[in-house]
Amino acid sequence: MTEPTLGIIGGTGWLGGAIAKAVLAKNLLPASNLVVSNRSGTHPLARQGVCLVADNQALVDRSDIVIIAVRPEQFAGLTLNAMGKTVISLMAGITAQAIVAQSSASSVVRAMPNAAVEIGQSFTPWYCAGAVEPATKSLVQRLFECVGTAAEVQQEDFIDYLSALSGTGPAFPALLMTALANQAMAAGIPAEIAQLAAQNVVVNSSQLLASHDARQMIDALVAYRGVTAAALQSMTQGHFEAQVGRALQAGAAVARKGLQA
Repeated sequence: MTEPTLGIIGGTGWLGGAIAKAVLAKNLLPASNLVVSNRSGTHPLARQGVCLVADNQALVDRSDIVIIAVRPEQFAGLTLNAMGKTVISLMAGITAQAIVAQSSASSVVRAMPNAAVEIGQSFTPWYCAGAVEPATKSLVQRLFECVGTAAEVQQEDFIDYLSALSGTGPAFPALLMTALANQAMAAGIPAEIAQLAAQNVVVNSSQLLASHDARQMIDALVAYRGVTAAALQSMTQGHFEAQVGRALQAGAAVARKGLQA
């Protein structure tokens, strides 16, 4: 079976570049089957055998599957004819219908990786609009497994919601870590110690969740009726989960709004 050719518009940027490097590192496709667009037509990826082009339409013409890895506000400026191609969009808030209307793609996959692609730890939900061959779906799954884990969802609206959940990547942990450190410093703890303590909670201790059920862990700690239970009870009484829900709905609303602004 002939390997498909994958083109990445924005493939030398932060997100597209991380995916391009992972595709090569994990041997998903040979370098000769990877096409990346770059305005200058030059990039270090070329030294690995990747085809570099300066024109986005030239990339589309050379590719079987096209990834669009640009900022959502840049989409309106893309002039593409992707008739007969599958387009994979990594843009938040741009509907599959809008992508088809502008590119004439035969099918669209909307996906939402996050910043953890840099370390191969992103979770990427993806959704197919239009007829997508099983082989293409398999390739999409394996593509995003190159940068972490991935799962297909059955409703496009789920992608918009997950843009505010998994798509935020380290944003929520960063907010929690900052809050913990700031509160410790406000209590008189030296800044260096406060930062180390907060980092341990968010970055190190949370790794226990990889092998423990989160709900069971919370229940066990609450049942112990110690310091942790008191802290958790205070957060619960402060409607912590409801605040998280409002944050996710706010982010999802922006994603759903998309180009309708």
